[in-house]
Amino acid sequence: MIGIIVQLSLSWLIVWLFEKGNLSFLGLYPTKRRVFDFFLFFIITAICCSTGFFSRMYFAKEQWELNPSLKISLILEAIWWNIKSVLFEELIFRGVIFYIFIRKMGSIKAIIISSIAFGIYHWFSFEVIGNPTQMAITFATTGIMGLLYAYGYAKTFSLYIPCAIHLGWNITQGFIFSQGPIGNGIFVQGLPQPVVTVSYFAYFTILFFPMLSALVINFILLKKHKQAQINA
Repeated sequence: MIGIIVQLSLSWLIVWLFEKGNLSFLGLYPTKRRVFDFFLFFIITAICCSTGFFSRMYFAKEQWELNPSLKISLILEAIWWNIKSVLFEELIFRGVIFYIFIRKMGSIKAIIISSIAFGIYHWFSFEVIGNPTQMAITFATTGIMGLLYAYGYAKTFSLYIPCAIHLGWNITQGFIFSQGPIGNGIFVQGLPQPVVTVSYFAYFTILFFPMLSALVINFILLKKHKQAQINA
């Protein structure tokens, strides 16, 4: 939490020095529309992410069971951990620097730069430096999602939608289905894991459909969203 406070303080200082503005550029004030958008994009993204695990159950015969060690304290700790993680990344990549880039060079260039930086950052957070294949996959997947997050901010000048999409994906993948860095979450994979051969169609459905569906559906919704006006 201290890190988030430091980030907000530095953000205020930077935007005041360069733009003589304040933290309103983050769009954090909770209006009815922003709260509605948050839950809408969060739920849609969580459903899209879940399709990958449902596909694994159907095609690969995986079994997922309720975690026998699940406790309320574990749920609250995981939710808080994910919120802090998402806020930390959003304040870096869709925060004050991104806002200034939009002001100075326009939305398209700023979005591209932000997504490239987001992809490179995950080389380090995923610890794949030195493995060219994993670096390419990590850069492509996180960079593409970074495009969506950045577009969400550029369209609304608020962190509500990018945080909702980011959190919906992370908490579903990392906690609901226990495929993240914090250990077992709500559902855990049953053992022994089945060894099956699937078709190319099934393989690519499992691998790509969740992210593609999240990208397409959220992009369409954002496209229809009214363009917010940048603060003068």
